[in-house]
Amino acid sequence: MVTAGFFTRGKMKALGVTVATCATLLAALPAAANPRLVVDVNSLKVYEHQDIFQKWYPASLTKLMTAYTAFRAIKSGQLTLESPVIMTKNAASEPPSKMFYKPGQAMTLDSALKMMLVKSANDVAVAIAETVGGSEPAFIERMNAEARRIGMTSSNFINPNGLPGPGQYTTARDLAVLAITLKREFPQYASYFSLEGFTTGKKNYPNYNMLIGRFEGADGMKTGFICASGFNQVSSATRDGRSVVSVVLGEDSLGARADESARLMQMALTTSGNGKPSLVQIPPYGETRDMVADVSKQICSKAAAKVRSEGRDEGGRQKLLSPYIHEINRPLNLAFAGLIAGSGEKAPKVVADQAGQGDAANVPIPVPRPTF
Repeated sequence: MVTAGFFTRGKMKALGVTVATCATLLAALPAAANPRLVVDVNSLKVYEHQDIFQKWYPASLTKLMTAYTAFRAIKSGQLTLESPVIMTKNAASEPPSKMFYKPGQAMTLDSALKMMLVKSANDVAVAIAETVGGSEPAFIERMNAEARRIGMTSSNFINPNGLPGPGQYTTARDLAVLAITLKREFPQYASYFSLEGFTTGKKNYPNYNMLIGRFEGADGMKTGFICASGFNQVSSATRDGRSVVSVVLGEDSLGARADESARLMQMALTTSGNGKPSLVQIPPYGETRDMVADVSKQICSKAAAKVRSEGRDEGGRQKLLSPYIHEINRPLNLAFAGLIAGSGEKAPKVVADQAGQGDAANVPIPVPRPTF
């Protein structure tokens, strides 16, 4: 388990930057000069990094911090995965992506976590925050306190869902700290990040993470997008007992962030860590001032939209160029997530195990693969 302050600045004192080495021509070509890194979860060896101290809009990667804060509340005994999460008027007013539930409707925390992490539902993220913190502002204070405690030295959150605004920022380095802490401190909840999707019984929601089920060993974690941040992704994969985490920020499409994430993780999983610096040994470098990068003009221009439309196949699905990402030729395994019976939808209540740790996220419901 990660102890408090594991990644504190006081331990970031050695030096060194690493140079990427790759095996194949296509996979060896890095994308645009945006923040990225890949790190071994156990050794903390960094196999490649670029601009990891540049402040960036986290977009829906913020929901990783929301999940972590919720897990800490469960650990403290404040609530369980069966605790009800009630949709309030405040939560229901959030813009999409959302579940569009009405005020007063309720779900278990287990279902809410699935909706937030798979669908990236902004309304559900706020409902979780209000349940855990008592109010959204109180939860945000808790998020930032937890971030500081685990060593996220250049991050600040102003909401639990990642919608943009002044004061909302993070770095690739801090997101790696968060992802590693989640994997180390809460391995019992790893299945929430690796779901191929969920079903409410009426509608199926596939995961936006295009590596899950398609990249060998992929087991999480979260994607995010707003114009100001571009297409972001935190990914993890495990092979032969080795686990790595990658962070890719500011890509220009769903496919590009998946391709680059696959390149980084494949390289790290097939390369020796000898001579690589530790994440806690890399001192701040590059653009580390308070200015938060904004790539809106590049990402949300008409020209960029045209390029993305041309990057889809005849079925409307994003084309992937990575040789390490493969098609799923079977139905997706979808877990159930929905409203508590009697709160507005005729669906069975999701049941967590007696210990409160929750195996519900591991229960697959095979259905025909949805297109996306």
